[in-house]
Amino acid sequence: MPVLGYILTALAGYLLGSIPTGYLVARQRGVDLRSVGSGNIGATNALRILGKTAGVFVLLTDALKGWAAVQIVALLVAQCIPDASPNYAIYLRIAAGGAATLGHIYPCWLHFKGGKGIATSAGVLIALVPWALLIVLGIWIVLLLATRYVSLGSIAAAFALPFATWLTTSHDPGLTALTSALGILAIYKHRRNIRRLLDGTENRIEFKKKEAAP
Repeated sequence: MPVLGYILTALAGYLLGSIPTGYLVARQRGVDLRSVGSGNIGATNALRILGKTAGVFVLLTDALKGWAAVQIVALLVAQCIPDASPNYAIYLRIAAGGAATLGHIYPCWLHFKGGKGIATSAGVLIALVPWALLIVLGIWIVLLLATRYVSLGSIAAAFALPFATWLTTSHDPGLTALTSALGILAIYKHRRNIRRLLDGTENRIEFKKKEAAP
């Protein structure tokens, strides 16, 4: 039964995470996010192509998928397991969060080509390691404001995540292992951004609208 619980949790978490929010929002406007901008279905590309409102909606919804997988899916499965131990419930939450992130990055509905998992991972971290998230969010904000590169902030935050988790969870091995895997996966998904950063061709976020020429 415990193994079945992990399987059901991971499957439900994956399916929840695989809902391609950015793709669906863009399709409502007659746009295929996979063929414009960076080709990514995540919030950053949605922000560039569809505007601030759509970008924020995609960001929050993708984060909600990760949070719900940990807080709702794992809880429902744990309640169905008789005499489930506290440790078992915790590892169900870890399985749900990891599976939701994988679902966002590799959605079965889009031939396993999805987003980079940053927003969904953030939702998972809110539920599991909020203090570690605050640390890496601070790193992300500082680098974004200093460089206007979303990707650079995301890469640095992903690298710092397992260290922040280790420090804020009393060296919990399960949570540190999960955040290490999420961090490595996020950096891997940013490999093209890393190449563009090195080449000096990475796109920057514009905080102010450019004034029209007179």
